[in-house]
Amino acid sequence: MKTIFQYDPWRLIETGLHKQDMRLCESITSIGNGHMGMRGNFEERYSGDSHRGTYLAGVWFPDKTRVGWWKNGYPLYFGKVINAMNILSLRVRIDREDIDLFCDRVESFSRVLDMKAGVLTREFTIRRDEGTVHVFFERFVSIARPEILALRCRVKADYDCKVALIPAIDAQVHNEDANYDETFWLFEGEEDDQDVLSVAVRTKENPFGTPRFAVCGAMAAVPTEKPRKVKTGMDEGYVSRKFVFDVEAGQTVGCDKFVSVTTSRDHSEETLLSAAQAGVLSARDAGYDALRREQERAWARRWEKADVRIEGDVAGQQGIRFNIFQLFSTYYGEDARLNIGPKGFTGEKYGGATYWDTEAYCLPMYTAIAGEEVARNLLQYRWLQLDGAYHNARQQGLPGALYPMVTFTGVECHNEWEITFEEIHRNSAVAYAIYAYTQYTGDRSYLDEFGIDVLLGIARFWVGRVHFSKRAQKYMIHGVTGPNEYENNVNNNWYTNRMAAWELSYTAEQLMLVPREKAQKLGVSAEEMRTFREISEKMYLPYDAQRDIFVQHDTFLDKDLMPASSLPEDQRPLNQKWSWDKILRSCFIKQADVLQGLYFLEHLYDKDVIRRNFEFYEPMTVHESSLSPCVHSILAASIGELQKAQELYRRTARLDLDNINNDTEDGLHITSMAGSWLSIVQGFAGMRTITGELSFDPQLPSGWEGYAFKIVYRGRLIEVSVSHEGTGLRLLSGDALDVKLHGKSVTLVPASQEAQGHQPPDSL
Repeated sequence: MKTIFQYDPWRLIETGLHKQDMRLCESITSIGNGHMGMRGNFEERYSGDSHRGTYLAGVWFPDKTRVGWWKNGYPLYFGKVINAMNILSLRVRIDREDIDLFCDRVESFSRVLDMKAGVLTREFTIRRDEGTVHVFFERFVSIARPEILALRCRVKADYDCKVALIPAIDAQVHNEDANYDETFWLFEGEEDDQDVLSVAVRTKENPFGTPRFAVCGAMAAVPTEKPRKVKTGMDEGYVSRKFVFDVEAGQTVGCDKFVSVTTSRDHSEETLLSAAQAGVLSARDAGYDALRREQERAWARRWEKADVRIEGDVAGQQGIRFNIFQLFSTYYGEDARLNIGPKGFTGEKYGGATYWDTEAYCLPMYTAIAGEEVARNLLQYRWLQLDGAYHNARQQGLPGALYPMVTFTGVECHNEWEITFEEIHRNSAVAYAIYAYTQYTGDRSYLDEFGIDVLLGIARFWVGRVHFSKRAQKYMIHGVTGPNEYENNVNNNWYTNRMAAWELSYTAEQLMLVPREKAQKLGVSAEEMRTFREISEKMYLPYDAQRDIFVQHDTFLDKDLMPASSLPEDQRPLNQKWSWDKILRSCFIKQADVLQGLYFLEHLYDKDVIRRNFEFYEPMTVHESSLSPCVHSILAASIGELQKAQELYRRTARLDLDNINNDTEDGLHITSMAGSWLSIVQGFAGMRTITGELSFDPQLPSGWEGYAFKIVYRGRLIEVSVSHEGTGLRLLSGDALDVKLHGKSVTLVPASQEAQGHQPPDSL
C-alpha cells in the first residue's frame, strides 16, 4: 500500500516528483466533466513512463476478438473506450530546449487537485546551467460548458532567456491496449480560421456495423503579452501555435489555452466544426478567470447536496470526497444515452462503458444526492438497450433478455468467456435497481411505462435458463459464474438462483399492478405468470443445515476451507501472484457473493441469518474486487460489528488513493467509489428505504467525532448529522415527513416552521 498524496479534506497534494509512480499519480489526478476527461498527464513533453489518455463520453470502437478459442454465441468484438486527441499539449522551451521533467534537474514539484472546484494545478522549478526556471500550470474541464477545456501556463526564469510556448492539439494517438499498436482514428483535416486552429478526425470503418464517430477539436490561445514571434504549425492530425518571448530575469510570461471538443453524438457532422469554433471563441472571449469562476460555482451547487462531512478522520474525509468528485466527473445524469464506465475518463482497462456496478452500487447514491431525474436516466439507459439484451439471449439460444456485462449499445462486447457466457446474475441487478428506485421514490411511473418491459424480458430469460431436476424436484441453474469471480462454471450459485427467484416473483407481482392497456400490450398469459411463480417457489437454494448457512454453490463446502488471514502477505493479491487454476480451486472469495444477496434482500432475513453467513464467508474473502469492501462494511454495521465496518469503509474509501489492490495505475475504480458513500449512509447511518419507508439507525465509528450528509428524498432535502451528542435530522426543504429513527417514529417539519417554535429532533 502506497500513499503519495497528503491528507487534506478538500485537496490531493503531491509534493515531489514520483517518476516511478507516474502512472499511479496520473490516475489519481484525473479530471472530467461528464462529456470528456483526462488523466493527470503533464502538458509539456515528458519522456519517462506515462500513460497519456484523454477520453470522450460515448465514443468507442469495436475491436476484433475472433481468436482460436472463439465459440458460437461469443461476442464478435470487444467494445473499448478509445484514447482521443491530446488536447492538453503545451510544450515549454527554454533557449530552444524542451522542458522535460524526466531529464531536467527538478528542484521542487507539486501537483494539487482541488476537488471543491474541479481544478488541477501543477508547478515546479528546474535548474539549468544558467539558473532556475519556474513553471505553473492550471487546468479544468468545465462542467458549466462541457465541451470546453481551459488551461493556463506561466513561466518565470531568474536569468535572461528565450521562452517558447507551443499549445497544440495532437490527434496522433493510440490506445495502450490496442492490438499490435493499431490506431482507431482517421485524420479528416486541419484548419486555421479566425485565430482558431482545429483538427477533425473520424473512427475507422469496422466490419460490425457499429456507429462511427466524428470528433473536432478547436483551439485558441491567448498570450500574456505580445510575443516576439508567432508561428503556426500544421501536420496531419496536428495543429499548434508557437509563441516566442525574449524574457528578462524575473519576468513572467505565459498563455491561456482554450479547447472545444465536439462529437457527432451531439452535433450533425455538417455543424461539427462550426460548433467547435463557436464554443472555443466564446470561451476565449469570456476569459480564463471568468470560466474558472463559473466552474467554482457549478461545483459548489453539486457539493451543496452531495457533500459528506466527517469530523476526526481526515483520511476518511478525503477519501469520500475524492470518490464523489470522481463519480460526478464521470457522470451527472444529463444524458440517458450514457452510463458510468468502470474506469470513467481515467484509463482503458475493462473496455466498455457499462457493468452491473451501475445498478448495484451507483444508482442508490445518485438517486439520493443527484436526484430522481438522474437516477431515472440511468434506468432509462437500460430500457433504451432492451433490444440488445434480447439479441444477447438469442445468441445463447435462449428466450427473453440477457443484459450485457459490458456494452455501449446493449449488445454484449466483453472478451472473457467466463463473464460473457456465465455471469448472468447481472440481469438481477438491473431488475433490482427498478425495484429499489420505485421503493425509494414512491413513484411507479417508470416501472409502469418502461421498467415492466425490462422485468418481463429478464423473467422470460430465467424461464429459459433454468432446468427442472426430477431427482430434487427443484429448478436449478447450472454453469454460471456468481459475483465471486474466483469461481467459474459452478452449479447453483446461491446468489444467482436466489435473485432469479426473487425477480420472477417480483415481475409476476408487478404484472398484476401495471395499467391494463400496458398489460395487454405485453402479451403475458395467465399460464406464463403461473410459470414465473412456480419457478420462484421451487428454485433450489443450496443450504447447509449443520452450519445453518446458505451455500455459495453446490460443491463449495468440499473445498479446503481456511481464512484469508492464513495467506502469507507476499501471496497477495492472489490475482497477481497465483495462477488462475490455483485461484479457481481455492476457497478464497474475491467479493461478496452470498452476502451480496443478503445485502440486496436484507429486508427478507433477520439479523441472525445475516450474522451467521457473514461470520462464515467474510473471513475467506480477500476483497480483491473493488466492489467487495462496501457490501461487507454495510452488513458488518448492520449486525453491530462496527470495528470491522470501519476497517472496510477505510478500504473502500481509499482503495485508489492508497493503491490497496496495486492496480490504480491502470485507472481509477469509478463505479465502486459509490461504495464509500453507501458504507457511510447505509452502513454507519443505517439508512433504509427498500420497504418504502425512510429509516435510520445511526452509529458513530471509533475515532470519529461526527459525520453529516444530505439526501434528496421524494421532493425533500434532508440533512442527517451524527455525533457523540446524538443524531440530528433536519428537513431543509419540502413538506413534513414521518421517518423512523432507531425504530421510533419521528416527524420532520420544514425548516421554516422550526423558526416558529417547531424544533428539529436533535439528539434523539
